[in-house]
Amino acid sequence: MKQKNYIAGLYLRLSKDDERQGESVSIENQRLVLRKYAEDNGFQTYDEYIDDGVSGTTFDRPQVQRLLDDAKTGVINTIIVKDLSRFGRNYIEDGQYVDYVFPSFGIRFIAIQDNVDTENRDSNAMEMMPIMNVFNEWHAANTSKKIRAVLREKAKEGVYHAKKAAYGYIKAKDEKGTLLVDEETAPVVKRIFEMYASGITPNQIAQTLNVENVPSPERYAHQKYGHKMNKDGLGLWAQGAVARTLSSMVYLGHLPQLRTTSVSYKNHKKYVKDQNEWTIVYNNHEPIISQELWDKVQERMKSVAQGKKTKSGLTHPLSGFLFCADCGCKMKMRTFGRKSLPKPLYAFNCRTNERYGKALCVSHFISAKAIEKIVLDDIRTMAQRITLNEDAIRKEYIQHNAEFADKAMKSANKELQIKRKRIEELNRLIQLAYEDRARGKMPEEVCFGFIEKYLAEQKTLTAEVKDIERNLSETETEKQSADGFIRAIKKYLNAPELTREMCYELLDRVVVGALPKDKSEERTIDIVYKVDFSSVIRYKFEK
Repeated sequence: MKQKNYIAGLYLRLSKDDERQGESVSIENQRLVLRKYAEDNGFQTYDEYIDDGVSGTTFDRPQVQRLLDDAKTGVINTIIVKDLSRFGRNYIEDGQYVDYVFPSFGIRFIAIQDNVDTENRDSNAMEMMPIMNVFNEWHAANTSKKIRAVLREKAKEGVYHAKKAAYGYIKAKDEKGTLLVDEETAPVVKRIFEMYASGITPNQIAQTLNVENVPSPERYAHQKYGHKMNKDGLGLWAQGAVARTLSSMVYLGHLPQLRTTSVSYKNHKKYVKDQNEWTIVYNNHEPIISQELWDKVQERMKSVAQGKKTKSGLTHPLSGFLFCADCGCKMKMRTFGRKSLPKPLYAFNCRTNERYGKALCVSHFISAKAIEKIVLDDIRTMAQRITLNEDAIRKEYIQHNAEFADKAMKSANKELQIKRKRIEELNRLIQLAYEDRARGKMPEEVCFGFIEKYLAEQKTLTAEVKDIERNLSETETEKQSADGFIRAIKKYLNAPELTREMCYELLDRVVVGALPKDKSEERTIDIVYKVDFSSVIRYKFEK
């Protein structure tokens, strides 16, 4: 009988976690063991496949994929590894390859130190292989858990673990890598916040900085520290870079870390966690912006109005804030009047009426000048009333909302308790399914079916819990919101004109009623403020 000629691929893997175990699992040690085994047993070595610094919990590794491709195409017919954990730490995928894939392609698999050789399937080592694979996966899960715990503790202590400091700061050379204000870039950060708070869009801010040749975070890091730039090599400010700056609480002096996580220790795809799951050290370093400026920016980000520019570059203060009272559509600004006029005249009308005519919605036409005056006068009137009788206004607001808030909080807390309990139960069910599968009590397809169902329900419940927690948090801070609003509006007691910054700070929306058919009728315009004083102040415009 002709002896089979074995052409082997030697697979070597080392993860960052494995490095802590010392020289015994190093790439060089694995190479010595594999080469000696191949030579002693008469295997012809085709190539070495090395994944250095890659976790074994996933098979999405460059060299293991090349190895498998070569095996499936017949380039090699034998795979040799130092032990099963080098090939992988995912017992389901490990088992699929060794039990199904490799036999179907006629591939011999050898794990030297575990005495596993698929040519001898009756050996004790082959019988023990499923248990060894489960142990290897448990080891990966346990290691991942320990690493996460260490990172969490360091983050709580304020140890800055990012490779480079946030734009506007430099890292100190102390043990914690404390953030120090960079006098060169901190003024740029502050300016970005001030520009956005005044009504300028992130895209306009980016364009302004590029025109002024202000180095972007990427270009600055390249020029100052030699960091690599993206492939395009332009290093310009973009809307996204401005938006990320505006949403980073690091500029308030707080240190938010562990903001992202992976799906699991097997699936390393990253996603951003909800803010209440971040590890935040407050007042960790010197701030670049004030709390007041931060609050203005965050309020604007939540606003319904983003604002659009005209062809001449104008963004009207009320752009995006005006809504039709009848169809709920946003109102569109357009130019009207004779073109010969030295200065264009602007007006707003219901977008539905503009597009489809009165068949769907009647005209809500109002000149920009008129609506500006209405809103400005109302802001001044409210500021005057609050200034004269601040305590009474605050009391009226709190009484108006207290009863509703109490009922809402009780209902929300009860719902929150039920959903949290179900999430814990689903965790237990998922663990039981895995254990039953490992013990052979449950078929693989049934196990995965249950787990998929449990995970889907868990994901939905987790999202619902976050929404409830966020709503509860907003209810708790309503009094503080009222106080902040009162402070803000008092500033505009003698405001000479309506500005976009003023609108972002005070307004939620302005709902414009239709033009009345009878000139003797009143036209209603509801000005809805960020803090609901609508029961106190209401504006009616008589045509």
